[in-house]
Amino acid sequence: MSQKPDAPITGLNFASLWAVSSLFPALLLYFSPSLGGFRRLFLALPACRSAAPEPAASPGAAACRLSNPAAVCPLLSAAVAFLLQISEEAALAAALDVHLSSRSYLAGFGPSQADLSAFGQLRRPPDPQHVHALRWYRHIAALQPDLPVSSIKGKRVQPAWSPPAGTAVPQLRLYNSLTRAKELFVPQKGNKVTWYCCGPTVYDASHMGHARSYISFDILRRTLRDYFKYDVLYCMNITDIDDKIIRRARQNHLLDQYRDRQPGAAQILQDVLKARGPFQELLASTVDPDKKQMLERLDAAVGAALAPLQAAVEAGAAAGVLQPLAQALLESSKDLLADWLDQQFGSQVTENSIFSSLPKHWEAEYHRDMDALNHSYAKLVPEAVGDQKALQEGEGDLSVSAERLSEKKSQNDFALWKASKPGEPSWDSPWGKGRPGWHIECSAMAGSILGESMDIHGGGFDLRYFLHTGHLTIAGCKMSKSLKNFITIKDALAKNTARQLRLAFLMHSWKDTLDYSSNTMESAVQYEKFLNEFFLNVKDVLRAPTDITGRFEKWEAEEAELNSSFFERKAAVHAALCDNVDTRSAMEELRLLVSQTNGYMAGRKASRLRPNRLLVEAIFGAIEGSEPIGFPIGAQGQSVDLECTVMPYLSVLSDFREKVRKIAREQKVMELLQLCDAIRDDTLPELGVRLEDHEGLPTVVKLVDKETLLKEREDKKRIEEEKKKKKEEAAQRKQEQEMAKLAKMKVPPSEMFRSETDKFSKFDETGFPTHDAEGKELSKGQTKKLRKLFEAQEKLHSEFLQKNPNGI
Repeated sequence: MSQKPDAPITGLNFASLWAVSSLFPALLLYFSPSLGGFRRLFLALPACRSAAPEPAASPGAAACRLSNPAAVCPLLSAAVAFLLQISEEAALAAALDVHLSSRSYLAGFGPSQADLSAFGQLRRPPDPQHVHALRWYRHIAALQPDLPVSSIKGKRVQPAWSPPAGTAVPQLRLYNSLTRAKELFVPQKGNKVTWYCCGPTVYDASHMGHARSYISFDILRRTLRDYFKYDVLYCMNITDIDDKIIRRARQNHLLDQYRDRQPGAAQILQDVLKARGPFQELLASTVDPDKKQMLERLDAAVGAALAPLQAAVEAGAAAGVLQPLAQALLESSKDLLADWLDQQFGSQVTENSIFSSLPKHWEAEYHRDMDALNHSYAKLVPEAVGDQKALQEGEGDLSVSAERLSEKKSQNDFALWKASKPGEPSWDSPWGKGRPGWHIECSAMAGSILGESMDIHGGGFDLRYFLHTGHLTIAGCKMSKSLKNFITIKDALAKNTARQLRLAFLMHSWKDTLDYSSNTMESAVQYEKFLNEFFLNVKDVLRAPTDITGRFEKWEAEEAELNSSFFERKAAVHAALCDNVDTRSAMEELRLLVSQTNGYMAGRKASRLRPNRLLVEAIFGAIEGSEPIGFPIGAQGQSVDLECTVMPYLSVLSDFREKVRKIAREQKVMELLQLCDAIRDDTLPELGVRLEDHEGLPTVVKLVDKETLLKEREDKKRIEEEKKKKKEEAAQRKQEQEMAKLAKMKVPPSEMFRSETDKFSKFDETGFPTHDAEGKELSKGQTKKLRKLFEAQEKLHSEFLQKNPNGI
């Protein structure tokens, strides 16, 4: 060959290359000692053949020297020199892109003069939409080591990048009672949230109205801490000195003294009649409908107990008859009698311990109630300004007398320190003996622990704070100690669990009124059961043994749909919690996800297939931390993971039982099958274990609360007994109907109407009636109806005679 090895190649001899391409279609391997190994050079020869070659000047110039790696097929040949006539840079890039779309331009080719000329005409890389031209441009730049580094770097720049537009991310907003709007929540100091909440005034048992407030705030606090990852410092006071506490302590003390004196029936009757007078005056002057209704109930109870005692006293009954009636009256009228005693002798109560023992007792009860509810520890309403009723309620019953109200410079003033009157506790102060005024302890405590400013101030609606929970009502009436219509937390926990009460609160907006009723709690019970069964089924899926390859299964349409739904529901839950911690909507989203997952698992079970384990793990991998899936099992605060401890043993028992059942079925040993059923139905439920047998699938083992299982067993027995009873009743009705039909079949048609003398007076020779009871001939319509009955009886009697020839 006459051409120098390093000279650019301007054409290709396609005839010569055809033979090569037939042996090596697209891949040429050659050895390069300088690289110490094989190099792989991709030549898309059919693409090269598609180019129209220029006539070669000599045979040697018409072929590529394939033995020399430096002399390889150029990216552009001189045949496309017409492209270089395009002066406009964008047009040149577009034309190059079209030309190169059917040609090879892979790295390693030696550039031709046309390549260099075209490269020189482009001052910058082609736009990204010209894919082929851009890739060619970068290859040529890489094959020119003599170009200045800055020049190469300038031409080999990355295309411009801009971030995707994305979508708006929900941010937490809380309803602010001050502005009556949902405001963007921004803590004062980074991620730290300081929160003060007014606690209870402890003078009586805590009721469900208190639980509504404190558990709702506990839910909000946990959401901010555990979901939104804020560092929350939550502070709450317990008021142990207050007008209500002072008044109740005095009344209880005086009533106990009265009982200790053991007054006779006549004395009790006389005192109750004296106390009832002022009480009925109060009742007549009360305009608040709820309070008036409460006072009317009390008065009615007193009247019901008063009448029998009055009648017995007037009749001169013996002491043995009078005393039980007097004690019943004392119990019914203790509230109005305590008020009367306090008015008479309250100022004589001076011992401070009397006023401290009452709140100490009820504070201890409050803490026990909160523990039972799984509650852990670590203001303002604009329309309240000028609300004299609300202000007087806050000041207290002992501070709204005409004498004390006249001491104010403004009706809107309230006392921070109150001078103690006789019958009230007192402490020394620069202003004389007295006691804390209206909620001054809240300000003192909040300022001492949280500083001058705090992020959140919460309390019940009637306490007027920035965040306030809605009331709890019974039949539309606010639950309140003063209205004596409350249900204590202990009473509520006797009917429902702490989890069920929390679920009831979660299923309603925390700032709206919630009506406490059997329907409300039944909804919470069913939701708990719905979730618990789901958790148990999921844990059974995750416990199923599988090898490493069995954990990685192909997704079908059902898995893809469930995975997509999971992320949709997750986003919806986040949006709901950002929207004023809307737990009601969040719970509904969870219900949708659980229902869809239940449907997926049921479909797999119907097909005798296991649900996709990796998908279930992925969904529940969203739960952070090491806590096990589902509701805790065992006693509250139990540190041992009961399920992990006992499940291996239960699995061995279940497998053994399954093998015994299989042998018993094959050999038809009914006694063994009955024993296996007894273990499932009687023995294991007592231990909190449920076995679920499924045809063609392994037995499912579930750890469930013992009381729940025992209730399920009782319900199952009750349902079976009801079915049995209905079956027996149906059989009895059927037998009675058959007996009645048989008795009717025995009657000859000639006798069926003769006994109805109150309807008919004359009959023909077949016993068919012709005249009514008054002797009038029957009409054609009546005769037609009776004839149908007569003929039907003929048919019945004929059937009877065929079955019973002797007529018996």
